[in-house]
Formats: sequence, C-alpha cells, structure tokens
Amino acid sequence: MELSAVGGPGQRLLYGGDYNPEQWPPEVWEEDVRLMREAGVNMVTVGVFAWAHLEPAEGTFDFGWLRQVLDLLAGAGIDADLATPTAAPPPWLTTRYPDVLPVDDHGNRYSHGSRQHFCVCNPTYRRLAGRIVQQLAAELGDHPAVRMWHAHNEYACHVPYCYCDHHATAFRNWLERRYGTINTLNDAWGGAFWSQHYSDFAEVLPPRMTPAHANPGQLLDYKRFTSEAFLEEFLEEKKVLKAVRPDIPLTTNFMGFRKPLDYFAWAREMDVVSTDNYPDPADPDSPALSAMHYDLIRSLNKNVPWMVMEQTTSRVNWRERNVPKSPGQMRGLSYQALARGASGVLFFQWRASRAGAEKFHSALLPHSGVASPVWAEVAGLGRELARPAPWAASEVLARAAVVFSWPNWWAVESTVSPAHDLTLVEQARWMYLPLYRRCVTLDFASPAEDLTRYDALLVPSLYLVTQDEAANIRAYVEQGGTAVISFWSGIVDEHDQVYLGPYGGPLRPLIGCDILDVAPLPPGDVAQVQWEDGTTTTASFWLDIAAERQDRNATILARVTSGPWAGTPVVTRSQYGQGHVYYVGTRLDADGLQRVYDLVPALRGIADFAAGRPEGVERVVRRSPGHDYEFVINHTDSDSKVLLAEPGYDELGERAADGTLALGRRGVAIIRH
Repeated sequence: MELSAVGGPGQRLLYGGDYNPEQWPPEVWEEDVRLMREAGVNMVTVGVFAWAHLEPAEGTFDFGWLRQVLDLLAGAGIDADLATPTAAPPPWLTTRYPDVLPVDDHGNRYSHGSRQHFCVCNPTYRRLAGRIVQQLAAELGDHPAVRMWHAHNEYACHVPYCYCDHHATAFRNWLERRYGTINTLNDAWGGAFWSQHYSDFAEVLPPRMTPAHANPGQLLDYKRFTSEAFLEEFLEEKKVLKAVRPDIPLTTNFMGFRKPLDYFAWAREMDVVSTDNYPDPADPDSPALSAMHYDLIRSLNKNVPWMVMEQTTSRVNWRERNVPKSPGQMRGLSYQALARGASGVLFFQWRASRAGAEKFHSALLPHSGVASPVWAEVAGLGRELARPAPWAASEVLARAAVVFSWPNWWAVESTVSPAHDLTLVEQARWMYLPLYRRCVTLDFASPAEDLTRYDALLVPSLYLVTQDEAANIRAYVEQGGTAVISFWSGIVDEHDQVYLGPYGGPLRPLIGCDILDVAPLPPGDVAQVQWEDGTTTTASFWLDIAAERQDRNATILARVTSGPWAGTPVVTRSQYGQGHVYYVGTRLDADGLQRVYDLVPALRGIADFAAGRPEGVERVVRRSPGHDYEFVINHTDSDSKVLLAEPGYDELGERAADGTLALGRRGVAIIRH
C-alpha cells in the first residue's frame, strides 16, 4: 500500500506528532488546531493512551469527545493517525481482573499505575482489547480525518516478558505446535544436561528464576514465542481495523534496535514501517547511531515506505541527565531521517503535558508556548517541509548491507558464553561506524533474504545461523559477492547447539583459517596486530585462536604479534567461487578495520573523503531517474566547508553549489546534481 494515501512522497512530507487532547479541556483544542496550522503540522496521532476516556467503565463507551477533535482536525486539513489505546489498560480493568497484570520471573505481579501493564497472553486482556478496537473502528474509522491506522504503541516496551500461568499455558501450546513430540523438544533443548529431560509438555514452565543458569534452548524459544505472541495480538487488531478501512495504511511504532521483537518478521505485516528514535545529544556518536537506527528501519521491509513516528524536539525525561538538543539539532536530525528515506517526521508530543510521568519531556508546543525558542524551530521546519520536495520520490540505494538476525541477537548475548559482555548492537556499531564516517550508506539484511542486490556484506558475530541461512550467504559469495565476517560467527544452530569441529559450522567453508578456540581478552588489554606490509594496529576484546589452512585459496593479511597467542592469524582473505571473504578474528581498532574495508570497493566511501568531508558532516545520496540528490548535514556547532565532487543546486538554500559548499553550524543542504 502506498503512503500517498496519507500524503506520500509525491505529494507532501508528513509532519506532526502525538496529540493527547484528553489531557486538556475542550477550550484548548481550537487553539491547538490553530497553532498546528501555524506550525505546518499535517498529521497527528490521536487516541494512543485514551482507553480510560474512551471506555470509562466496562462496556460504557464515549467516542463523542474524540469525534469532536477529529472534526476540528478535518476542518483544518490535518490528518489523523488513529491509534488503538491497548497499550494502557484503564484502572477498572486491572481492578476487576487483576490477573491481567503481568508477573516477573521472580513471581511478583506488577501493579497498576504506569503503562504496558498487561500479559499479552491473558484471555481477558485479549477479549477487552479486541472489543475496544472493534468499537473504535466502528465509531470513528469512517471519519474523513482518519488517514492511517496505528495499532497499540511500542509493543513490548516495558514488560517484554511475562511469567504468569497464562503465559506458561500459551508457551506450552506453542512448543507442542513447534516440536510435535516431547522427545523432539528434549533433543532441541539438550534435555540430557542437568537432568532436564521432560516426560510431558505439562512439565514445561517459562524460564522463571532458577538457582543457576537456565537452559539456553528454553530461553531462546521463550523469546521466539514471546515475539510471536505479541505479533498475534497485533494481527488481531490489524484484522479488525483493515476490515473497516482497508484503503488506508496501517502501522505500529517500532523502537529501532529493540531486542524482544523480531522486527523483520513484524515488518512484513506493515503497510508503513514506523519508528521512535531518541538519540542522546550528550553522546558524540549519536548522529552515527541515529543513522544506523534509520538504516535498520528502512531495511526491515524494503517494499513499503517508512517514517519517524516519534522523536523529541529538545530533551527526553527518562535519562539520568536529560540534555537538550542544541539549537538546530532537531532540524538536522529530522533531515537525517529524510535523507535516509523517511516519508515524514513526527514527534512526541504536540503539547507538553502539565502532569504525569512525561511532563518534562519536550514537545512541539512547550510549556512556555510560542515564546519558546523550540517553537520557532518547529514552525521553521514546518514551513520548509511544506515546500515542494522533488527529492522525496528518489531512492536510497545502498551497495552494502549489515547482516542482522533477531534469533541470533537473542542467543548471542548469553550469560553462558565466553564473553558475557558481548552485545550484538555493539558489534554492529563497531563495523558500522567507520563506514558512516566514510559516508558509505548501508542497509541491514536478514541472513535469509535475497542478498544479491549488494556488492558487499558485513557479518557481525552471526553466532546463531541456520543451515539455510548459511547456504544463502555461501551462495551470495559464490556468485561474486564479498563478505566481511567477524569473530564468533557460525557457532550454533537454531536450537543454540554448537556445530562441532573447528568453529564456523556451515560458514566454515568461507573462513580462511581454522578457528580452534577463542580467547576473550581482559578488560583494557590491547593486542598488537601486524599487517603484511609491516604496519601495526591494535585490537581488543577478543581473539580467535586460529590455525592456517592449506586446503583453500587463503591469504593471511594480519597476525597478532603480542601476548600468549602471538603469531595466530586474525585477518584472512579467501576466495569462494567467484567471490571473496575477509574474516576478522578480533575487534580491530578503527584504523585496522578501515584497512580491511579499503580492500572492498563498495566499502571505500566517497572518492573525495579526505578533503571533502570534515569531521561531523554526514553525506547521503538519493537517486532518481532524473537527478541525484546529495544530502549534506553538519552535525556540529561549528561552521564547515565541504568540497563537492561535482557542481549542483542547493534545494534548501536555493543557491548554486559549485566547488566548496559552506554550511553553518547544524546546517543542512540538499544538492541536486
């Protein structure tokens, strides 16, 4: 389904945010709509936390106030993203049905007083959630202001896992469907270890608190099951909403690198993929991490549009120290999303709350109202986004991708592994950041999807890989692709059982050495790495203990030259079919990793990197049949100058762009070539 149904790339960019009129008296609503128009807002999300106002008592519904709000929005030409309120059950529900409240792994039941306070497998919750969704859709789904469906909010945000008896029953049923027989389950989970051999599915429990480490296979399956349980609830809502208005797109807001839900599986069910992104202004790497977030979201379903559902204009409320965005940073990060393919940027929220847990979370309309400097930025960005945007119909084309898998993420961060502090996002960040700094645009890709569109793959610690996934990667390389594979890849199968023999399992044919063992390094320890030409770089965190192989066409590019494993190969290059593989058996420093990337044409970055891209400046190219559009974003508080490879025209600044492009602090340019 095209996002043009709500004003897509060919028409306008979406701009707005969450609107919570139930927090304000009706006399404020008309002022809200007037100021929305002044700010250039064209879409707001409504109803997302309004269950207690829409159903103030069980079976008693009140949609009149929300219809009044929708009437005001329609009269002002502002579209509504109508949300189901199922992320925050009302007090009457948890008072009358207390077993709806989730239970933690210690057996403690959560209390009412926040949000996300429900067990997704509880039949009472599912019944009452289904009813409010049906009532909402029937009452308001045909309203002319409604141009998008928004199911729930941030699924699995605060309580991703429940351990109550309802969850246990659903988990057992899921396991029986998955494995068929209890002996098949025992084989998958390694039930012979620690006398964990089950005789009946009724004996299986969720992985509640145990005296020692829980069964890794059980933990992995529980995470699979939970992701699917939440998805099942989403699909129930989707079915109701689409039955009423199949003509408008449907979404739910993801949260970037959020571990509990397999977003690749979820994104297949979306008409629009949307995300909430809150980079930390105090982190100097936040622009790069924000870019990585957006590249992931763009890649989850490559056949549908994506958008930013939530970001902040200034500061959040939930960090230890809530540093605000610098003047101009909100605009720059908004254009970063647009540069990487977003069809719109929305915020949490429209009007800053007077009460509640997020009253100091910034908003489009702050506590100080239109006198706030934030308001001037909001209105200024709204005016810019209302202008024609011919570049919005262009595509973000990435020649390389990062291979990423949620089941691998669930398995690799194990407390029974050689390094309990190995995190998959940190591994992805390690491989991503040098390329971001070289202005290489990357997609993310599931190991099971078609990889042939890419010239190069980055494979950070693909610890869990199935036979089919490994065959897909091997076929990609065999047909001429290039893969850069990091340490701790190809270790276990889909049940978290080790592939025996030298490490690598079904990826081993790609690796130019035998990985005989692994040696995580002590914190702070640094190993010396020497390259073929005598250059020395460093490495940290991990070493593969490897032996050279004589049975393949492999070259040792670098070895460790310090410590007890001096001499072991840590970077190899091998040929497989028509393609090549670089295996990196340690966490190289940035210079060392860049040496590997420089050997791969798709990873070298823009030709004028050294002179053309000052530190802190991001460049992204979007392509269309008629023109290329180069986004140049200065993420620093200093003026900058950027050398352009070819002349063009700055669409934002409405100026010729020849030779050197001058950008002020937090400046943005869109160069049409």
